[in-house]
Amino acid sequence: MSNIVVIADAREGKIKKPTLEAVGAAKELAGKSGGSVVAVVVGHQLDAAKQDLANSGASKVVAVDAETFAQYSGDGFARAILEQLEGLSPAAILMPHTAMGRDLMPRIAAKLDAGLVSDATALHFEGDRFGATKPVYAGKAYKKSMATRSPFLATLRPNNWEAGSGEGAEVVDASASFGSDQLKAIVKEVVSAASDRVPLQEAKVVVAGGRGLQAPENFKLVEDLAAAFGPGVAAVGASRAVVDAGWRPHREQVGQTGKVVAPTLYIAVGISGAIQHLAGMRTSRFIVAVNKDANAPIFKECDYGIVGDAFEICPALAEAIKAAAS
Repeated sequence: MSNIVVIADAREGKIKKPTLEAVGAAKELAGKSGGSVVAVVVGHQLDAAKQDLANSGASKVVAVDAETFAQYSGDGFARAILEQLEGLSPAAILMPHTAMGRDLMPRIAAKLDAGLVSDATALHFEGDRFGATKPVYAGKAYKKSMATRSPFLATLRPNNWEAGSGEGAEVVDASASFGSDQLKAIVKEVVSAASDRVPLQEAKVVVAGGRGLQAPENFKLVEDLAAAFGPGVAAVGASRAVVDAGWRPHREQVGQTGKVVAPTLYIAVGISGAIQHLAGMRTSRFIVAVNKDANAPIFKECDYGIVGDAFEICPALAEAIKAAAS
């Protein structure tokens, strides 16, 4: 029996959805390896986060709750987590491939002198060894890596596993052996744009627009189509071309130099399908393309293609989705 530790991504005391997916992935891995799933969360005012993790399917929850951790600090969070890992003796450590995961897990891997598979889309346990598979070469191929030493570390691409579920996990309140005065840097405040939209990488549905929309004001077609799915379901994305043109903010860019998404449904409107864009959405479960050019490369990648004018198709599609949702 060995522990599989999931490091939680908690913001403002709340658990991010990809963390629950990571617990679900850890449960699958534990079923193969015979281990137990332990969730570790660091932050401040974590009552809600502890409750969510206790009902996530983990066997145990370890929470480090202190004002020192009210804002994310790579230095502070890594030190706090490493202190907890000493008592857990993990065989594998998992974390969602979020902004926090991309910063925090390399720090932990370096301190443990262990390898790290980032942005994994599958996990393995074969012959007493852990491993993971990740897309490479802009999503054209997949690479499978097996660990040669313990512990095994990986960050997991959101929307690739079902969220874990369960109840009654043991919750342990822990503390860090250091204070804010011992950190190299302290984050005093984080200022972010106010938004009630679902984060792009966590959305079940992504509706993305490209140059085929002809003008920035025509992105209302994409916004209306995303809104048709109902609140908290769909997010708006964009190709690099329209972001570079200033039509949309960079946070919405999907592609090799933007965000990598893997929603259940990806709708590409007026996007030709350049390899750089495909690298950011190729692992979506279902891809629907709307383009008036029947020879657009996107049609070689999509599950369903609609050849036609987006200005006619998108409103009709939005109405049909609204009717189905109601």
